[in-house]
Amino acid sequence: MADVIVVGGGIIGLTAALRLRERGADVTVWTPAGPEQTVSAVAAAVWYPTRTGYDPRLLDWARATYDQFYRHAFERVPGVLIRETRNLERDGSTGEPWWAPAARGVRYLPIDRPWTREVRFRAPLVEMTAYLPWLRQQFVAAGGRVVRRRIDRLEEALVEAPTVVNATGLAAGALCGDPDVIPARGQIVRVANPGIIVSVRDQDEPSTYIHPRSRDVVLGGTWQENSWNTTPDPATRDAILQRCIALVPELAGAPIVGEEAGLRPVRRGGPRVEAEKWPGGTVVHAYGHGGAGMTLCWGCADEVAALAL
Repeated sequence: MADVIVVGGGIIGLTAALRLRERGADVTVWTPAGPEQTVSAVAAAVWYPTRTGYDPRLLDWARATYDQFYRHAFERVPGVLIRETRNLERDGSTGEPWWAPAARGVRYLPIDRPWTREVRFRAPLVEMTAYLPWLRQQFVAAGGRVVRRRIDRLEEALVEAPTVVNATGLAAGALCGDPDVIPARGQIVRVANPGIIVSVRDQDEPSTYIHPRSRDVVLGGTWQENSWNTTPDPATRDAILQRCIALVPELAGAPIVGEEAGLRPVRRGGPRVEAEKWPGGTVVHAYGHGGAGMTLCWGCADEVAALAL
């Protein structure tokens, strides 16, 4: 019998599982699919608290996660890069963004209209198709277990462990009766990288982002709440390409190498990370991170481990 069962094998579940194992717990991860089939694998996975408001707890998580990925980059962990980033703002803000204390060397530059300010900083970027398998391997090498299993009720896990971490993303809405959990559809286009090394993010609606990875560039995006459609839309693809090329003309003519649509696990009111007593034991909820799962994962994992043990 495990000490803890983590239900969910995306970035939130795997980071929590590894932190729990590092603290000496006997941990099993239950996941219905491999890491390459999670929504985490579709994500652009760049450090930035997308559509997340200020909360001191989230700032702590963002800082811890930023620092952890910087260490990973220094250690040459597969898939982890650091990119200079340009945020092009349109709302006339003059103060420091709430997330800035978690990042390194944030600078503020003037810019021509229609933008009102350029915010520059260095941000971790993670190629999830390389990083998630590495993370899972680290967990298993540390003595953790991964079991392919789909569940219909969290009580199924409580039968086999006194503590369960609910890192089920969108499925948490049904599993624990949370009506605030909704999908936010995101569509991306991947093109061959013509030599771009700087990320760009435009604050306009819909937001536009350009994130260069080692071999391709992730272009986006969309934010369509309550849409469950995971089929890429050609018109949306064309609009993304048009907006991105307008921002970075070097992208013109870059061949498309892939396109995906995924569902961000949004929770109205923000992420739910708390321990709850159930008849069969303790459930530590860790879901609802929306588009900021990668940005908050390691700090969130530290809190999950503290709550669970």
